[in-house]
Amino acid sequence: MSDSAVHKVSHRRNYCGGARGNWKPLNIVAMVAGFIIFWPVGLAILFYNIFAEPGDFTRYVDRVKERFSNWHDDHHRRHGYRSYAPRRHTGNAAFDDYRDETLRRLDEERRRLEEEVHAFREFQEELKRKKDREEFDRFMAERNPRRETEDEA
Repeated sequence: MSDSAVHKVSHRRNYCGGARGNWKPLNIVAMVAGFIIFWPVGLAILFYNIFAEPGDFTRYVDRVKERFSNWHDDHHRRHGYRSYAPRRHTGNAAFDDYRDETLRRLDEERRRLEEEVHAFREFQEELKRKKDREEFDRFMAERNPRRETEDEA
């Protein structure tokens, strides 16, 4: 039998009613237990056993891990977090001292920038409060003369 014939036979077996899905003993036990505990769980496991290919779940888990890892890295990059794990020594004391001093200066700079960001946000909030107060006072000034003319009539 040629390779293409074997591929066609295995394709037919997997997709034309043959041994399709994940029919392993543990999956079958999980399905039966799912039906006993709560029938929608058993039904979900049944559909998983029928329609899922053997490597689908592991590929899905790998994809979720990759997405989480990317999100985690982006989140830490955006928010300025850094690892506080113990630093490894390179064996060169001069370089280790230089690295530690540079990291200390960078931490000080980061803290200074965070303080400036906080001060700027407070400044923006204060400007917004003043603007809102002015708009409200203007609204009340425009509204009150109308109310007085209505009361006189």
